[in-house]
Amino acid sequence: MSRQIGLDTVFLRPTPRVAHTEYSMNYHVELVKKISGLDPGVAENACAAIRALYDEWDIDMVWRTNDGPVNWAEAGRCTDMGHAVYASDGSDRRESSACPFESPEEVWDFDPAQEYGLPDFSELVAYYRDSYEKASAEYPGQLVTGGYYRTLVSGASQSFGWDMFLMAASDKEKFAKVLERFGDYTMHYVKAQAQTPIEVFIQHDDMVWTEGPFMDPGFYREAIFPVYKRLWSVLKEAGKKVLFCSDGTFDMFMEDIAECGADGFIFEPSNNFDFVVEKFGRTHCIVGSKVDCRTMTFGKWEEVKKEIDDTLALAKGCPGLMFAVGNHIPANISDEMCEQYVDYLKSVWGR
Repeated sequence: MSRQIGLDTVFLRPTPRVAHTEYSMNYHVELVKKISGLDPGVAENACAAIRALYDEWDIDMVWRTNDGPVNWAEAGRCTDMGHAVYASDGSDRRESSACPFESPEEVWDFDPAQEYGLPDFSELVAYYRDSYEKASAEYPGQLVTGGYYRTLVSGASQSFGWDMFLMAASDKEKFAKVLERFGDYTMHYVKAQAQTPIEVFIQHDDMVWTEGPFMDPGFYREAIFPVYKRLWSVLKEAGKKVLFCSDGTFDMFMEDIAECGADGFIFEPSNNFDFVVEKFGRTHCIVGSKVDCRTMTFGKWEEVKKEIDDTLALAKGCPGLMFAVGNHIPANISDEMCEQYVDYLKSVWGR
């Protein structure tokens, strides 16, 4: 029933309870082991172990994107900005590398299709179809999405690194052409996924920071959102639902993004949840909540409970709500808090 609840929620159809998803639960190794009876650190157990948690927690949708078979770091110039510690054992920490671009002029001349190459289209369609079918078989109880991660801002920042990105963005006209090339590159992958059986597509692009837009808002509307609209027109023509996902605060742009064709939003609690529900609660899928991972990490249970209650109170007239903790449930949140959170949520989320 879980998969159907996830699908019905995205399509704004009636459901017996509020839909549910969470992110990064694979980092909670001991909790996964407790629920599944399997060691997720053993490769052959990993999928079955996290699937057991998904089933136990009534996870209805698996957040999933796929950038295809090309490794940018091996194919051409790419900047590794490193990775902070997220896993409990610190195994995911990675130092940054030097940016291979020496000037904004090099950025303005950059074309990702020429740099990284594009896979044969028919082979790419087959790749995505196989990937989706495998994931669906691995998680039969959940709605498995298609999607693409390195869209425009995320793609450009991965290629150039933030310093060179911001230097090049100082010339709006020249940088707009660079982002348009990233849009053309992304389109190849979007068109391929549009020809697969996916029903929901996550378009990920970390286009803002926690404080909001870091470029002129007019630039977003002139250079970024028109590209989104072109990408999503292909998916909409193929009957796919589009969920837009970004870290940071982008509620000031949600109306623009909706006009581009997004069917829903996946967002962090730095966005105004009350505004999002009031503006889009009856027309769009809303993946999020008032529950903040920082409250779960540093606060008391009563505070977390209140955030759950406040979310569900707003969600009564919101058929597309899919409950999720904002910005993941990181590994430093205790297993006790995780279990208390999901047990209470499951006791009160009935429609």
